[in-house]
Amino acid sequence: MSHSRENIVVVGGGVAGLATALRLAPLPVTLVVAAPLGAEAATGWAQGGIAAALGADDRPDLHAIDTLAAGAGLSEPEVARRVAAAAPEAIDWLVGLGTPFDRDAEGGLALGLEAAHSRRRIVHAEGDGTGRVVLETLTHAVRACPSIHVMEGWRAGELLPDAQGRIAGLAARDRDGRTLTLPARAVVLATGGLGGLYGATTNPLGAVGSGLALAARVGAVLRDMEFVQFHPTAMAVGGDPERTASGGPAPMPLATEALRGEGARLYNGRGERFMADVPGQELAPRDVVARAIFAEIAAGETVVLDARLKHIDRRFPGVAALCRAHGLDPAVTPIPVRPAAHYHMGGIRVDAAGRASVPGLWACGEVASTGLHGANRLASNSLLEALAYARWIAQDIAGENAAPGLARAPSPPRPRSPARAEIRALMDRQVGVVRDAEGLEAAAARLGALSARDGCDLSLVALAITEAALRRCESRGGHFRADHPAPAALARHSQTRFDETPGVAPSIEARQVA
Repeated sequence: MSHSRENIVVVGGGVAGLATALRLAPLPVTLVVAAPLGAEAATGWAQGGIAAALGADDRPDLHAIDTLAAGAGLSEPEVARRVAAAAPEAIDWLVGLGTPFDRDAEGGLALGLEAAHSRRRIVHAEGDGTGRVVLETLTHAVRACPSIHVMEGWRAGELLPDAQGRIAGLAARDRDGRTLTLPARAVVLATGGLGGLYGATTNPLGAVGSGLALAARVGAVLRDMEFVQFHPTAMAVGGDPERTASGGPAPMPLATEALRGEGARLYNGRGERFMADVPGQELAPRDVVARAIFAEIAAGETVVLDARLKHIDRRFPGVAALCRAHGLDPAVTPIPVRPAAHYHMGGIRVDAAGRASVPGLWACGEVASTGLHGANRLASNSLLEALAYARWIAQDIAGENAAPGLARAPSPPRPRSPARAEIRALMDRQVGVVRDAEGLEAAAARLGALSARDGCDLSLVALAITEAALRRCESRGGHFRADHPAPAALARHSQTRFDETPGVAPSIEARQVA
């Protein structure tokens, strides 16, 4: 395929990137993915499912209400209503592509229950294998689509504006250091999250906010960077050795929230069910459960999830297999768990069509801040958000008439961070489940020094999270300040802009906005 300026570049091989590329057909798309298609995407590790109001007792407005309640005052009502209303079509689209969702005895879609949902509305596949099954379906469809050209083994190195500042292309780089300029009339970032910046994470280690850095360096506005969701029940059994990479611990396997939806309970080392008196108990919002587990561990306790459920091998084959790979039989022995960085609610600020603040740039999935998740994402809304916005982004780009000019030449490649292990440990320790000014100030000073020294994406994104967390002097959703434990009277978004001068610490303006 020739890379003409009529081409559309999509970056990312998870559900957001694949769905956007497919929704753009038959327009010409170049899909840039760092790994072989379908590999190393967080989508494939998603155990829960896709939230959709499909039950006889359910409606999209009820789904939106649950979303807004979880978002702790920062979810936008119109966005929540629109995404919830889009869910049935998204499921129908996936079914049309051949996704083998689990069915009930009557042949309808089986619906599970997860934390903070008022109804059973979680569509799943192969029990807890939803992400992997959806990813396989989309990968097969992309390979069969003649309008999509897949570039495997290439990373997005730099967004390339034209003379007017409109994004007009992308510099892609391979493992051998070669650079390829891809002209484009539109670039869609679908690069995923940033859990890999933390030592304890459920994410692929490549999820370090690279798309956020790409957008920040061309002046795009980032929003709510401080809101990192820590999944309460990562398995404290050590990471999968096959996923181990340099730079610190491997990702932690996940004990899906759906286990608690089916009756699994949390206990400390003294045998106390410490969530029993908390509203919602084990199905309280994720931030509440994560902090409760963190408090037990900080007090020297171990925490286990008693998932000795009937038919656990059939209903949750992925969890059962992960446990047994680490010498644990979940049908007999409770699972040791702890919180781990799981999902980023913040990201590139986008509008209803997925447009970033810089012309010619769109963002989809976890890299974007759409206004859906607010301060705390509702379970199983992530795949839904990506599917809904993929459709709206494709519709917007298809109707876009603006023609970019010539993209400027790429800059030299940036170095990889030699301090990755240090950054991951620092983020765990000082920018994690519980934060305070002293720890955040120390983290910001060190990350600023690393950014000035290396100019790498990891320290830049970590610094943006830290600066936004330092300026949010309240506790809300996934952001908890021990020195400011109450929420502020007024819920406000944070907004981050980036300015870089070689050889000095980057200037990151993080401020509260209405």
